[in-house]
Amino acid sequence: MTNRVALIGAGVMGSAIGTRLLETGNELHAFDLDKEKLAALAAKGAKPAQSAAAAAAGAAFVITSLNSAKIVRAAIFGTEGVAAGAAPGTVIIDMSSIDPDSTRSLAVEAAAKGLRWLDCPLSGGAPKALIGQLAVMAGGERNDFEEARAVMRHLCANFTYMGPSGAGQTTKLINQVLCALNFMAVAEATQLALDAGVDAAAIPGALKGGRADSAILQEFMGKMARKDFSPTGRIDNMVKDLEGVQDLARHTGTAMPLTSLCAEIHRLLTSAGLGGADNAALMKFFEGPAKGDAA
Repeated sequence: MTNRVALIGAGVMGSAIGTRLLETGNELHAFDLDKEKLAALAAKGAKPAQSAAAAAAGAAFVITSLNSAKIVRAAIFGTEGVAAGAAPGTVIIDMSSIDPDSTRSLAVEAAAKGLRWLDCPLSGGAPKALIGQLAVMAGGERNDFEEARAVMRHLCANFTYMGPSGAGQTTKLINQVLCALNFMAVAEATQLALDAGVDAAAIPGALKGGRADSAILQEFMGKMARKDFSPTGRIDNMVKDLEGVQDLARHTGTAMPLTSLCAEIHRLLTSAGLGGADNAALMKFFEGPAKGDAA
């Protein structure tokens, strides 16, 4: 059965989500303030809309892929936002990574307008979205989660219900702790391999299946070794997520010394102008001025 889906946000992640939905036979209506990004998705078969409200009109599901809670709120409840066009009962699937408190507030506001809200942050990035292999952790009503499978099955290898509104975003923060520390470890190990004269590109294969193995090791060590910083995720987005982790940790009283150091290194790279660079650009921190450009 063909799903009519509205997509709000056609950046790196949103474009990958939209591309996959089109390739799997869904009818996609898309909106983005950036007309070039919207045109690129339209060239693949999406129907471009003049507003988020227009995109949402007639859609059973609205997927948002945006950079902050403020932007999500504006896209849903602002002038010509989703809420102005979506029919009562429409399921909003927010695949943005935002803080749990904002998510709960947005869900309450959506319910007051007759809309249903699922927080569905993802792990796996654009490469996994393109092949339908994302891991998505969901918060909201269980019935809405089950209904959302109709569209999420095209995007996910693992779609897990974590609990009420905000539970998906909380799980994503935990995911980002593990990812950020793994990115740092792989970058540090890659630099050691390069300095020691070992073929860093061969290491992921050599360690595959062992205890040191990980998806980040397999995807990023070779990328880091060849200084390929083509974007699959952004350093400044990781900063935002790590700040969310630190806010949550202050609330829970959880000590997170490794995460705090990791966050500071990401902030340092952002202040050096690398906020928009790929996670692989963490190599810039370990290169140092003696081994490469500092920024």
